[in-house]
Amino acid sequence: MRTALVVFDIAGTTVSDKGNVNQAFRNALAEENIQVAIEEVNTLMGYRKIDAIMRMVVKHAPQLTGSGQEERINAIHNRFNSIMVDFYRNDAALEPLPFAEELFALLQEKGIKVALNTGFTRVITDAILQKLGWDKAAFINTVICSDEVPEGRPHPYMIQSIMQQLGISDAAKVVKVGDTEVDVNEGRNAGCGLVVAVTTGAYTREQLSPYHPDAIIDSLQELPALIQ
Repeated sequence: MRTALVVFDIAGTTVSDKGNVNQAFRNALAEENIQVAIEEVNTLMGYRKIDAIMRMVVKHAPQLTGSGQEERINAIHNRFNSIMVDFYRNDAALEPLPFAEELFALLQEKGIKVALNTGFTRVITDAILQKLGWDKAAFINTVICSDEVPEGRPHPYMIQSIMQQLGISDAAKVVKVGDTEVDVNEGRNAGCGLVVAVTTGAYTREQLSPYHPDAIIDSLQELPALIQ
């Protein structure tokens, strides 16, 4: 069945991430006296960030309950947003991953729509898009963020919203591409015809394999051969 849409994750999939998201996450938690290991945070990459923070607060600060817990979660989330916006606005080294822009343009030439979705909030996402000039790029049809749907990944709401926006009714014509377990599960839950994992982000090939994506690639340059 011919592909109508490819939905890409952002950080680690189409935009370089040298551990900056993980570091910002841990820094925001540490400011509230919650220490978390790099490896544990990596397991939460791709999730809506406030949901990931809630998991860490519940696990590492179980003494917090009720309004105290909610206040701590919101404070950490606000601080994470602030750190990431500042980083993306000022990072001179921020760049697309190799072949990302060429791939977007190639898909458009083939009549295949391109969308981005992310576990980031809109304020962080806009900082990335503006820095890269993607906010006005003709090769991206739409972008959706986790705070614009009822639930983030692994729920299918972001993909379903993109499909509705772009007038695509058959999920079998949609390809999902991402770098984490939760990206794979999002694609499956949305019924995507092809779910592709990339090793350019938080997970290695060995870490992605147990979640059974349809394909695992080491570069976006490998994707065109998989798409009908």
